[in-house]
Amino acid sequence: MPFPIDRREFLMSSAALAGLSVIPAAVQAATGEPKWARYRDAVVIDACGGPGGSADGLTRDALDAKAVANLRDSGVTAMNFTVGAVGSYTDDYAETVRNIAYWDNEFATHPDAILKVTHGAQLDEAKRNGRLGIIYGFQDTTMYGENLDRFDEFHHFGVRIVQLTYNRRNLMGDGCLESGNAGLSKLGQDMVAKMNERGVLVDLSHCGQRTTREGIEASKKPVAVTHSGCAAVADMPRNKRDEELRLLAERGGVVGIYIMPYLRTQGQVMAEDVLRHIEHAVQVCGEDHVGIGTDGSISAVEVTPEFKKRFADEIAERQKRGISAPGERADSYTFAPDLNTPRRFERIAELLSLRGHADARIEKILGANFARLFREVII
Repeated sequence: MPFPIDRREFLMSSAALAGLSVIPAAVQAATGEPKWARYRDAVVIDACGGPGGSADGLTRDALDAKAVANLRDSGVTAMNFTVGAVGSYTDDYAETVRNIAYWDNEFATHPDAILKVTHGAQLDEAKRNGRLGIIYGFQDTTMYGENLDRFDEFHHFGVRIVQLTYNRRNLMGDGCLESGNAGLSKLGQDMVAKMNERGVLVDLSHCGQRTTREGIEASKKPVAVTHSGCAAVADMPRNKRDEELRLLAERGGVVGIYIMPYLRTQGQVMAEDVLRHIEHAVQVCGEDHVGIGTDGSISAVEVTPEFKKRFADEIAERQKRGISAPGERADSYTFAPDLNTPRRFERIAELLSLRGHADARIEKILGANFARLFREVII
């Protein structure tokens, strides 16, 4: 049966179409196969992404032959893959269970291409066998309901990364768009303790400033900001301030820089913006605490005319629902045209190398840092 197109697919595919008139042809074509000598051997982690045509599991796009070929070619070892609804602010339990069941079936259908990762040690297996390791993650906690009775059930299903809030307030705490900035709730504190106990990674990407700080402080284990940027480079609500990044690093955590409009305050996001945020994060956190969480899919964006209107409608709907973060705008799309290739991580590595970064640092940023965090926390 057909399934509705998801927000991420709208933002990626139709935004690309809308941007064709403003992105120079030379830039659009600059997605050839770059080379970095150590890429084949590197552990590459996308701390927030999708294996097919969408960055989350809600579209239920089956992995067709092209998507499988792209994930094999990408060189990505593993990723955090969102399988729960975001920004709904209703009890999403039933739909979340259906999403997980759907993707469990995809693992059974493509056992030679993808591996469900529930323990950090499985990253070695994914790398050794050339399969994409997929870690189930949530970007919201509304599916848990009003208490933690469902925690063990989702843990049994394989959920190992949980973001406490999306952009707005939920029962765990305040998201980054809440002006009250109330921080972590008592239930949120209990959630962090439960996650520490069961080996689930705390993700603070969309959380408000106080929720981010209090989440770091409440956790007995290192936490992650799987997909964000640096507010000092682009002052947007979805980006983290230096004090939050510094505290994250001091407690052993890792921040993943995304490829999203929020990396700049106006205009189309490009590879240069990604590099600027990575370099600032390294300066603040140190090279052992920075990675990449693209917030996009492995496959390159395919431009089709039918997405034009649907993209505009989706932006308007998100704004109406109050979950659209400042920075979601018509002149900057949810991919960088000069990184629009399944091998975008290799391209980033090459560009970092050209800017004088040592190979050992680049390997850490590409995935070694997140791999270390996953092995330490996801047990």
